[in-house]
Amino acid sequence: MGIHQTMLTVAVIALAACNAGDLNQSSDGTFAPGAVGLGNIDGLIVGHRLMTAGEFDLALKAYHRAAAQQGLNVDTMSAIGSANLNLGRLGQAEHWLQRAVAEDPTFPPAWNNLGVALMERGQVGEASEAFRRAFAADNGNSDEIRENLRLSLANLAEADENFAKDVQNFSLIRRGAGDFVLMSDL
Repeated sequence: MGIHQTMLTVAVIALAACNAGDLNQSSDGTFAPGAVGLGNIDGLIVGHRLMTAGEFDLALKAYHRAAAQQGLNVDTMSAIGSANLNLGRLGQAEHWLQRAVAEDPTFPPAWNNLGVALMERGQVGEASEAFRRAFAADNGNSDEIRENLRLSLANLAEADENFAKDVQNFSLIRRGAGDFVLMSDL
């Protein structure tokens, strides 16, 4: 390697070193993921995209970062609850969604997802009420919320019918003076 090639190599390395500070920044000012632009990334947007992609664990981590950056508000609490719901962590989902609706009782997505969590836990009456509140807060504009409300009310009516049938299968029998016993007709 001659002196000219060595000098050319040194010049190229020197030029590359001069631009090393801009490697993570593109011409439009956005950053590649990494330490340089980490504070500028909106964890909620990243989390929503990860939820759409079915990456619920990663979405939950993004939502926790958003909560650390923005604080616990209705958006971050609802998002954390929704990610937990998709992960099957119903108790945690219910906890975060309850906090979200306490923070802002007019936020339809939190009410809707709370209704889903309650339905999954078998709390049909409470779920129906959550769907009613979501429907009212949304002014009936969401087909998804309307369908969830319809299904929960149908389940509630079915549960009432089953209870009525079960009660009809029992008879109250008097035994002695003031003693009553329920007897099954089955």
